[in-house]
Amino acid sequence: MAPSIADVLPSRDELKEKAEQKLNRAYDAAQHASYKYTSYLPVYDETTTFPPTEPFEFVDRGLQADKAKPHLLELNDPNVKVTKLTPRVGTEITGLQLSELTDEQKNELALLIAERGVVMFRGQNFKNIGVEKQKEFGRYFGRLHVHPVGAHVEGAIEFHNIYLGSDNLYRNQRQSDKLTTTGYHSDVSYEHQPPGITLLTLLAVPSTGGDTAWTSQVAAYERLSEPIKTLLEGLRAEHSGFPQAENAHRDGHFVRREPVRSFHPIVRVHPVTGEKALFVNPGFTKKIVGLKREESDAILKLLFKHISQSADVQVRVQWDDETVSLWDNRVTAHTAISDYDVHNPEEGLRHGFRITTLGERPLGVNGLETTW
Repeated sequence: MAPSIADVLPSRDELKEKAEQKLNRAYDAAQHASYKYTSYLPVYDETTTFPPTEPFEFVDRGLQADKAKPHLLELNDPNVKVTKLTPRVGTEITGLQLSELTDEQKNELALLIAERGVVMFRGQNFKNIGVEKQKEFGRYFGRLHVHPVGAHVEGAIEFHNIYLGSDNLYRNQRQSDKLTTTGYHSDVSYEHQPPGITLLTLLAVPSTGGDTAWTSQVAAYERLSEPIKTLLEGLRAEHSGFPQAENAHRDGHFVRREPVRSFHPIVRVHPVTGEKALFVNPGFTKKIVGLKREESDAILKLLFKHISQSADVQVRVQWDDETVSLWDNRVTAHTAISDYDVHNPEEGLRHGFRITTLGERPLGVNGLETTW
């Protein structure tokens, strides 16, 4: 039976809302006339605002998983291959479509991501299943985060746009006064209930370069001496969204939710694995609560150097346009590696979108909780 006109046409309220919405296009349409994924190009909604994120109950899907992961890792399918990329962090899976996973498999995937930090799926059709199915997949793992200042996909403000091309150099310009474009971080860790799982898929990739690297914050914690572990386990650090919002204002970008800061345990305990992990990062961690400035600066400098330079607890992954990565922000820090020439058409465009799910209020050792 064909749908009625009322089912097909938008309502008057929807039309009014769309007419009032101001979208600022963050790309040159002429450069993308033949691009297959024009509907995913970056825009800024400059009218929609959001209230502060309210506390909510979160239950990790990994708690529902069979620890042996038989539905994910023991399929007896010769087309499915599971490879550890390094001993401590990173797993690659081929021959299995994310878009076709059962709930049992998704639960086991959540556990695998928690254990391995990041899981890469190759040969995926995820970018072609449509926005609603993409949102549905993300929501299975948690409430979707809306980035307070970033570009997004039109009609999907929850999809944080990852875009670096010759017609939009904003991501590079922010790093232009530094020796390196790399910057390790855990996604929006300033949130009171910061992200659990993040999913990233790239729609276009440069011919070479544009990799992503992850550090295992579990392995990084384990490398520390016992006296330093004991010291850190009793401390909180301030994670702030204020510099990000101030930079957005300065650069003429819309801030859709007012910034917040949180005081998270420096060592947090994962709710599924029980593993301890460092939870500081150079991107958003500003100071250690209760220490004098010189003490805080010295310890954070040590930890940031450890996170950024310890290649023996890191994995670096090369992308293609059929790869999807999923990582656990509670046990990893990551960085994009913008090492290609965006002005050279032979090296190409790096474009994709990120779906980020919010997790629990961080809990540290001996019940040390996040405050704000």
